[in-house]
Amino acid sequence: MKKITKKQAREISALKRLPPESIDFSDIPEITDWRGAVVGRFYRPIKKPLTIRLDADLLAWLRGQGKGYQTKVNRILRAAMEASGR
Repeated sequence: MKKITKKQAREISALKRLPPESIDFSDIPEITDWRGAVVGRFYRPIKKPLTIRLDADLLAWLRGQGKGYQTKVNRILRAAMEASGR
């Protein structure tokens, strides 16, 4: 996540001080169809640093696919974990 600016922090602080009854929800439509919702979309598990040894050709392949090779490793391992039924 990106860090917020001082201005944004002040605005958030001011909004937190507002009483709930002063918030006008009339222009926000109620969601009644949740078929497109994605469960866990904003879930961010805790990351733990570690040292891992990978074959040089595997690492070159991952890095050759562009930025974010560590994220790709994480996705590949998560997919394998979920496919195995945890």
